[in-house]
Amino acid sequence: MPDQTRPDQTRPDQTRPDRTVPGSQGDVVLYVCTTCRAEGDSAEIRAGARLRAALEARLAEAPVPGLRIEPVECLSVCRRPCTVAVASAGRWTYVYGDLDPAASAAALLDGIGLYAATPDGIVPWRARPEAFRKGVVARIPPFPPSVPPPIPEAAE
Repeated sequence: MPDQTRPDQTRPDQTRPDRTVPGSQGDVVLYVCTTCRAEGDSAEIRAGARLRAALEARLAEAPVPGLRIEPVECLSVCRRPCTVAVASAGRWTYVYGDLDPAASAAALLDGIGLYAATPDGIVPWRARPEAFRKGVVARIPPFPPSVPPPIPEAAE
């Protein structure tokens, strides 16, 4: 069977080079939905893939310590392309949408720098780049929780 992987995808059995630049604050992963499609996009070069390419081009020029970009096939926020998620162990995870693939890379990297500098991932609202203030889709608690939930007693 021929390989049907699109150029912006990576199959699970393929090895991707690690683009993480080791950092002192703990690694941050930027998940970029590469299948996000803006109105008028062709099937071959979608807005999400263009955003990923813009981010990787900026990182090639100026690496961000501790940041890794992970392409994902879908973040299920199709009505708000382009969509990304910012995550790090022990910090809140944020999902952002409505990102312009041509103009959002710098703001995303600035916001990720602020995120990485916090112990919990919560950047004060006024300090966030505009794309982060206007485009927030969800804020997800850190995993694993800092305090385990109580274990319910077994019913007799």
